[in-house]
Amino acid sequence: MIIAIHGRTFKEQIQEHIQTLFDELQQRHVQIVVSADLAEFLKQTPIRYQAEVYKDHRDLPPADYLFSLGGDGTLLESVTHVGSKGIPIVGINAGRLGFLATNAPADVKNLIQQIFNGYYRLESRTLVSVADDQDVFEGLNFGLNEFTVVKRDTSSMIVVHTYIDGEYLNSYWADGLIVATPTGSTGYSLSCGGPVVLPESNNFIIAPVSPHNLNVRPLIVSDDSVISFSVEGRGKNFLVSLDSRSKVIDSTVQIAVKKADFKVNLLRLHEDNFLYTLRQKLNWGLDMRN
Repeated sequence: MIIAIHGRTFKEQIQEHIQTLFDELQQRHVQIVVSADLAEFLKQTPIRYQAEVYKDHRDLPPADYLFSLGGDGTLLESVTHVGSKGIPIVGINAGRLGFLATNAPADVKNLIQQIFNGYYRLESRTLVSVADDQDVFEGLNFGLNEFTVVKRDTSSMIVVHTYIDGEYLNSYWADGLIVATPTGSTGYSLSCGGPVVLPESNNFIIAPVSPHNLNVRPLIVSDDSVISFSVEGRGKNFLVSLDSRSKVIDSTVQIAVKKADFKVNLLRLHEDNFLYTLRQKLNWGLDMRN
């Protein structure tokens, strides 16, 4: 068995749990490969392990699982490492909120035991992909949470002319526009007034960022749709992003967004589910009467 591990940094308080993770895997004679970012950070810690190192998504071997050590941002990076390979991602929350990376570091021993016993399920999550005429994202043109186009600085708002399957939808006068997946409905889209959508829903959310009119609200559309844009504003450049990866473009770049032709698999233990995480991490439905 091959297990890949990716991470960047984590707090000193959880070092003993990360050591337990490596010890448990090595006792089970697992072949471990760690990302170059994680390997560099581990040099600064007392953690001892034996592993090979991979540089990036092109260098990742055909692992059975990829463990993501960090917060949700690290898990989103892990998605770019896995890509279309279908490797299940196991999120261990060494960060803050941990909405996607739900497993606690202190529970790694039980987590590994349940994985080896097959006591888990895989959740297939839809990805959003970007098609453009300049390969802006250099081959990594997919994201788990959202695609966003926003103004680059504090200048005046931009106008995002938006089309669904070639049909004109609206011209959004705003700071920007988000196209979120169901997974991303609890991220940036949520902070802009978008709805929470269950992960298995076959939808995208189109949510404006700080729109300049009161009658514009987030819209749910089928994820079979192709959503295209043209952007204009006083500034010459705009910022586009896929999850946490951002690029600067100008108005000559033609962009369309659609569902990716592959999905990512998130590994969940049986007691771990979306509705429980929604209540625990975002306090959804919190009411002192309950």
